[in-house]
Amino acid sequence: MQNDREILIEANQIERRYWLDLWLYRELFYFLAWREILVRYKQTIVGIAWVVIRPLLTMSVFTLVFGRLAKLPADGMPYPLLVLSALLPWQLFSAAVTEGSASLVGNANMISKIYFPRLIVPASSIVVSVVDFLFSLLILMAAMMLYGIQPGWKILLLPVFLAMTCIFALGMTILFSALNVRYRDFRYVIGFIVQFGLLVSPVAFSISIIPQAWQMVYALNPMVGIIEGFRWCLAGNHNPLNMSFVLLSILVSAMILTVGLMYFRATERTFADVI
Repeated sequence: MQNDREILIEANQIERRYWLDLWLYRELFYFLAWREILVRYKQTIVGIAWVVIRPLLTMSVFTLVFGRLAKLPADGMPYPLLVLSALLPWQLFSAAVTEGSASLVGNANMISKIYFPRLIVPASSIVVSVVDFLFSLLILMAAMMLYGIQPGWKILLLPVFLAMTCIFALGMTILFSALNVRYRDFRYVIGFIVQFGLLVSPVAFSISIIPQAWQMVYALNPMVGIIEGFRWCLAGNHNPLNMSFVLLSILVSAMILTVGLMYFRATERTFADVI
């Protein structure tokens, strides 16, 4: 006999309620996200310091190699700000994908024992990358003050480009996390993809060095529109924002998120057996 505390789980019912369960299990999302933040920052100096040191070191290297030696154009911006304003969204994306792709394997014990929408796990891992981004944003603000650049009204649109970064990162994360469960050596491919993405994204250079005829093709990389948007909002870039890049970034990110969700849902029911 079933009492009031028992929950009847039927296979078809789980499928019907899946998207509703994402909301019903929101406290689990908060718990996993908060746990990741505590692991990163609680009782540690390196975790906080690394958020500051990493973009500064990368900016210094790029400024020396590409700004001083290669003398790449900066479109009227201080070259360190050109790089730093691009590093913020890029490091948010790369950290979210790198850490989120391993989140399902890292929570194997929980996944194999209880039911909940598995999508919560990779989605919650992105939160800590957003927290890192907020700390790094303070560094950029300090650099802007150093160069005498005052943020204008355009900074109000920064959350739009932050949301675009998170959507793109979420799509790649859920796709890679599902692939990583089935193919454990895929984690090595993820590292290569992230490194390659840094080279083909306009982090260390302006998109103006790309021939005009190829810029729309180049903008198929969603990070192009995102980075251009961040520079327009933050770093004193007075050039008009190319809305074609932004719209293309939104479109491609939405497509990747859709593909990621489809593959994740198609393989999700096997996670507990495979993991």
